[in-house]
Amino acid sequence: MTDTGNTRIWGMEAEKGRWILVFLGMVINLCLGTVYSWSVFVGPLTEYFTKTLGQAVTASEILMPFSVFLACFAIAMPLTGKYLDISGPRKIIMAGGILTGLGWILASFSTSVLMLYILYGVIGGLGVGIAYGAPVAVAARWFPDRRGFAVGLVLLGFGFSAFITANLAGLLIGMTGVMGTFRIFGIVFVILTLFLAIPFRFPPSGWTPKGFTGSAATARSSCSITLSEMVRSGRFYALWICYFIGCLAGLMAISISKPVGSEVVGIEAALGTMLVGFFAIFNGGGRPVFGALTDKINPRNTAIVSFLLIGGASILLASIPSVPVYIIAFALLWGCLGGWLAIAPASTARFFGTGDYPRCYGVIFLAYGAGAIAGPQIAGYIRDATGSYLGVFPVVAVLAFIGIIAAFFMKEK
Repeated sequence: MTDTGNTRIWGMEAEKGRWILVFLGMVINLCLGTVYSWSVFVGPLTEYFTKTLGQAVTASEILMPFSVFLACFAIAMPLTGKYLDISGPRKIIMAGGILTGLGWILASFSTSVLMLYILYGVIGGLGVGIAYGAPVAVAARWFPDRRGFAVGLVLLGFGFSAFITANLAGLLIGMTGVMGTFRIFGIVFVILTLFLAIPFRFPPSGWTPKGFTGSAATARSSCSITLSEMVRSGRFYALWICYFIGCLAGLMAISISKPVGSEVVGIEAALGTMLVGFFAIFNGGGRPVFGALTDKINPRNTAIVSFLLIGGASILLASIPSVPVYIIAFALLWGCLGGWLAIAPASTARFFGTGDYPRCYGVIFLAYGAGAIAGPQIAGYIRDATGSYLGVFPVVAVLAFIGIIAAFFMKEK
């Protein structure tokens, strides 16, 4: 028997109150997604370590904290899933929020790049990995009738984060310095996540919204493929490779957006910071757009569209390094990264079912972590070896071509 009444959220009927959880989840993810503003910190951090501390640092070294952060995020996210039902989403969000904020705060006291790797990259990244999945899981369970839409709204916060936090970081760096900005962000993140996590809980067993014709059990769908079966299928490897390439290209673009603008096409610092926020609109918007495409034209064709856009944007920027081309190319690269954060989870559910989904998608999500390490480090290596980021984009174009080939193996049953 399903419970369709008497369940309330903040004094409101659940059908209305559950939208509050979506909004709060969006704000929490906005805080967690501040890592996407990293390119705004690249120049100030380089100046801090070289001029203030007198330490020689390379482009690769300054990009490494970003890679470590996202790698630790990717590792922690699947490991946290099984604790959601045990401890509840409120405690998980609080724990992750505290750890994320602590990473930012401790990073403000870094006296070497290595300390930044550990304090910001490891501690902050693990915190985001712990907290990230909880608001998504809550939205999925409260919205069996509109699951994709609700989850997409929660994830928009992460994608749009840089739209707000990049400009805020640029303002704070000018006022308090780069390390002061780390400290302010960390304190704010701890306070916000502790407060916003309070109302989070899963619906009572058997609850469904009024008018929903299915059941809570059927809404979750049944298992069709287990994790062990998934890793023995060719579609798993095709999807993993495509996800890796899509994330590599997108996270590389995110990590170097501002320095490419200033060094390659001569954009002023203030405009470069504003453009990072502008690109974040495409990162957030790419999720519902590519998610809808995945449903409409299937995962394989959507993946091919994504790689055509990535490859085209890269070739265009490598051939015509100008301000208009830079803006178009990076908008597409950020948008396609957001797209892959919708294509991959939707494809996982479509190919392998949802009964063992947390573990299945957790393994596939490791491609995001691998791309986070490889993308920025390739960009840093090319910058150090050639003195310019321009050589990055032919490499991305080649990888996009490989992605198109891999996508042909993402076949339906």
